[in-house]
Amino acid sequence: MKKYESIFVINPLLEDDKIQEIVTRVKSFIEESAQLEKIDEWGKRRLAYEVNDQKEGYFTLVHFTAGSEFPAELERIYKITEGVIKYIIVRRDEKEEKE
Repeated sequence: MKKYESIFVINPLLEDDKIQEIVTRVKSFIEESAQLEKIDEWGKRRLAYEVNDQKEGYFTLVHFTAGSEFPAELERIYKITEGVIKYIIVRRDEKEEKE
């Protein structure tokens, strides 16, 4: 089991309940197949550059522990979820965790 972190950005033009539905869907998927450590909703923030003509996005940070095959499945879920405009999944360094 390895530690990962993921940030995904949701289209801010969606209604608040639709945004929460996407966050809940991703959270539920992670809880089913991995061990969710922390989910932190950052809310609407300005993007560094435009994505799909959007200057802002709704950011959510997720920390989880999972097997090495899980990030590929999570990436597939991000790709097919309408409303997710950007995402990244990275493996966390265990040295940073101890500090």
